[in-house]
Amino acid sequence: MNPGILTEISKGKFSLCQLEDLCPELSAMKKTPQNPEYHAEGNVFRHTEMVCEALTGLPQWKYMQEEEQALLFLAASFHDIGKTVCTRMEEGAWVSPRHTLVGEKVFRQIAYRSGDLFQMTFRQRELVAKLIRCHGLPVWFWTKQNPDFELFKAAESIPLVLLYLLSKADILGRITTVPDHLSEQVEMFADYAKELHLWKSPHKFANLHTKFEFYQKENLWCNVELFDNTEFDVILMSGLPLSGKDTWIAKNGGDTPVISLDDLREKMGIPPTKGSGKVVQAAMEQARNYLRKKQPFIWNATNLLQETRQKLVRLFAGYGARVHILYLEVPYQELLRRNRCRARHIPEHVLETMIQRFEVPAPWEAHDVTVITTLPI
Repeated sequence: MNPGILTEISKGKFSLCQLEDLCPELSAMKKTPQNPEYHAEGNVFRHTEMVCEALTGLPQWKYMQEEEQALLFLAASFHDIGKTVCTRMEEGAWVSPRHTLVGEKVFRQIAYRSGDLFQMTFRQRELVAKLIRCHGLPVWFWTKQNPDFELFKAAESIPLVLLYLLSKADILGRITTVPDHLSEQVEMFADYAKELHLWKSPHKFANLHTKFEFYQKENLWCNVELFDNTEFDVILMSGLPLSGKDTWIAKNGGDTPVISLDDLREKMGIPPTKGSGKVVQAAMEQARNYLRKKQPFIWNATNLLQETRQKLVRLFAGYGARVHILYLEVPYQELLRRNRCRARHIPEHVLETMIQRFEVPAPWEAHDVTVITTLPI
């Protein structure tokens, strides 16, 4: 059996070139240019090599656990993979807008599709994905409208100490021709994260409702204790098609009403590629009817994007619902097998597009977020 990339990394070689042999997607960074004013070291691959070297040379490195080292090295290796997609020339300079957000998705889809190669648990994969997404936060957190809130949110998904080490290596692994104060900002991030008691773990809220309200309203004091005035429960399903949402509902839903966008589409005679607006409108009418009655229900759809989920969560919570997000996932090969066996199979290019776009729910998105997967957690 393939030992997996993390095991290979953990053997102690910690070589980006070795990793490139296993993940040819990394080779695209060699053809991705950078702005020489801030990255005079050359292309993105050379910068990434220097980041990996800087990471393993940090004083803290030798005191880290083997798993932490492997995960952090993997995050460093892929931290700028989004630049291969986002880099473009703008006003005479190379720029890579939103490369951290894109990089998270690129890494996730690579690791998901190549599950047998990576041999990562769900937790490990998502930790690396979130490190990639947030690796610029230690440098720019102080420019945010609400810096505390951004750190609290990040800490829900990743230990900020690991984010600090990745960002520190990112700064050290480059050559710049302009005055550089980024190292000072990263150290300021570390001091502030410790001051907020978020260095190694997320904040412990008084209860789940307080936590939910904190992340919905942004201006709430973290140590307040709110009375839980929710009156009923709504389950928001999330996951790629064929991940087992219908099966879970059949086994666990009991008599709870289900609003299924697929069922509505079929009843309305609307093909999958058309009329989504009408289907959603009909589903919303059903939902508001249940919400007005304080009737628990299950909203069954893919809900792959955070923006989509948050619109629904805010709607449901506005009526006094306690919202639970239930995310389901099966391995890539199992997903393809189920699709081939399905009478009304999804065109493969449509399924692949969904895999490229999907965003795993973050712990702060609802009153609670549960993951159900056949992968090790």
